[in-house]
Amino acid sequence: MSFDAERLYELMPMIYRLKDGDQGEALKSLLSVIAEQVTGFEENLEQLYDDQFIESCADWVVPYMGELLGYQPVHAIKRLQANQRAEVANTIGYRRRKGTAAVLEQLTRDVTDWPARAVEFFQRLQWHQHLNHVRLNHHASPDLRHTLALQYLNTAFDTSNRTVDVRRIETDGGHFNIPNIGLFVWRLQVYGVENMPAVGLDDRRFFFSPWVNNMLLYTRPQAERAIAHLADPIETPMPINRLLLLNQLERYYGPDLSLFIRVNNSDIPISDIQVCSLEDRPLTNWAHLPDSGVAIDPELGRLALGASFGSDPEVEVTYHYVFSEDMGGGDYERASSFEQDLIPKVSIHSGQTIQAGLGLLPGGGVLEIQDNGRYEEAPNVMVAASESLEIRALNERRPICLLTGDFTIDGGENGVVVLNGLWIAGARVYVPADSSLKKLVIRHCSLVPGLALTVDGEPQPATAASPCLVVASPDTELIIEDSIIGGIRLHQDSKASFKNSVIDAIDETHIAYAHTDNDSAGGVLTMSNCSIIGKVHTRRFELVSNSIFDAELATADTWQAAVMATQKQQGCIRFSYVPLGSRTPRRYRCQPEWAIAQALSKAKKDNPNITSTEKSAIAALVASQIHPIWTVRRYGKPAYMQLAHACAIQIKTGADDESEMGVFHDLFQPQRQSNLRIRLQEYLRFGLESGVIYMN
Repeated sequence: MSFDAERLYELMPMIYRLKDGDQGEALKSLLSVIAEQVTGFEENLEQLYDDQFIESCADWVVPYMGELLGYQPVHAIKRLQANQRAEVANTIGYRRRKGTAAVLEQLTRDVTDWPARAVEFFQRLQWHQHLNHVRLNHHASPDLRHTLALQYLNTAFDTSNRTVDVRRIETDGGHFNIPNIGLFVWRLQVYGVENMPAVGLDDRRFFFSPWVNNMLLYTRPQAERAIAHLADPIETPMPINRLLLLNQLERYYGPDLSLFIRVNNSDIPISDIQVCSLEDRPLTNWAHLPDSGVAIDPELGRLALGASFGSDPEVEVTYHYVFSEDMGGGDYERASSFEQDLIPKVSIHSGQTIQAGLGLLPGGGVLEIQDNGRYEEAPNVMVAASESLEIRALNERRPICLLTGDFTIDGGENGVVVLNGLWIAGARVYVPADSSLKKLVIRHCSLVPGLALTVDGEPQPATAASPCLVVASPDTELIIEDSIIGGIRLHQDSKASFKNSVIDAIDETHIAYAHTDNDSAGGVLTMSNCSIIGKVHTRRFELVSNSIFDAELATADTWQAAVMATQKQQGCIRFSYVPLGSRTPRRYRCQPEWAIAQALSKAKKDNPNITSTEKSAIAALVASQIHPIWTVRRYGKPAYMQLAHACAIQIKTGADDESEMGVFHDLFQPQRQSNLRIRLQEYLRFGLESGVIYMN
């Protein structure tokens, strides 16, 4: 039974209550304190009961319940707490299937939270047929007539057979050997875009990409329903190719599947869908334009309409793409980043303009974009003094702002402007020099590096070195979180703070951060978990942690160093990659400087008479081995700014918590990989070896 203060008070004799009322209700106050403690005691009893079950116990109880089962603890990763709970809950089931490919695959998912596929490579070895074990489909060479199977060559679903490779799979050697088990994992996450207006070149030719460039479309993974089932291609974030879509259209096309198309507010049925190549042909046309229905090319992200749809059709597309993390705007959960206390709130959607919505606000509040529409305009934002204004996309929406001129942001004294969830391209975001705006906050936004992209996804040559964000006001503080931004120019008397973001000037020799004159020092900079492509010149580095500066001087460059601060007596850079020759405040365990110091210390210990020439050679060798290597460094590509497997371990595990440096620090990928290796030692069958193979 639950007791509150009123109930306890009513249980007292009436005479006591009357006297207590005459004397200031001291007894009632005492009972309120007692009731509060009783409530806490009841909640504790309820939680103790819940703590007996893995489904409902508190997070801190999970390792203790695992210990009762002999579960070996692994690195604690906050974002994977739910997976640890599931792994402990399934421990008994896993052990009953210990050593099987199915449980190794499921274990990989639970430990890393990455989609996975387990492959027994000894099943894919060439051998002579035996009459007691006939394998009719086990050919020495692939059957060239089975074109669909050939689409999976060199993937997790490859069914072709190979000759033996005796290198060890645990050391990333060969795969095809008798003891080898391969665990294929997909590190990139799938994101969906729902009912986004497609961009057309004319009345018949359209792109899925809002930037009017080619893009590869991906599978929306379907859930597996049984632990004993090995993953199929439809259950992993595989890219969709033409032949795959043609042969299995019903598994990929639909409102809740990987692809869907609406034209003039009507759903296009699967019977009207054609799959073909829509590559460029001479005379600025596409191949295989359909006479009727809709043609899709999933490898180029293009679609073409038949002539029956008439002129100026409205085309909406639903599709999926992949990326490493929830950043830069997208159809993911980000409601926790919204400004919660701002009023009033105005909502707009396609057919309206941002500028018109701003006109309905009295100088502050929230302007919320409700859809994935395309807004072609040049907004002029003015926030009143001491007011706050947030321009944001609705949660799990990704509107496109294609600027026809500068996105100008101004405000009165102590005014604050927040941009949240927007994709912005075509021109720069600009805060004028005479603005009194106190703070500009950019969260979960993409300001396309280079302002615009070509049809092949490359930056437009004319604007590649242009800044995307210019804050010319000395009174405006800049805050960037979970965003992708091109080059930045900031007044030297201002200050900036970057967190979990990419600052991409397209090339190492371009300017990523400086004063508005492109040469002097920009404002004071604080940064954590960021990756910067391009040169940086700041008045002072307040604090930089777990970040990467990928910068170098161009031929005949006028800058003294690729990364430099005017004030070197204050501030600190820690656990980051900083190019040699940089002019910065004190550095703590920064690469490659730290690795060079360790190598020289070891060399001096081995040879006390080491010469300066030998020291220089050792330093040059270490520096050449330790530098950022990216999987892809072009904005818009799936693995954009992901550290490559060949990148030095000092960078991949060089952060203060042994995670990777740079923008994807919070993914804790080294810890996930370590956890998987620990867990495989328990579940891998004796005599077998396993290796993790990254599909992206």
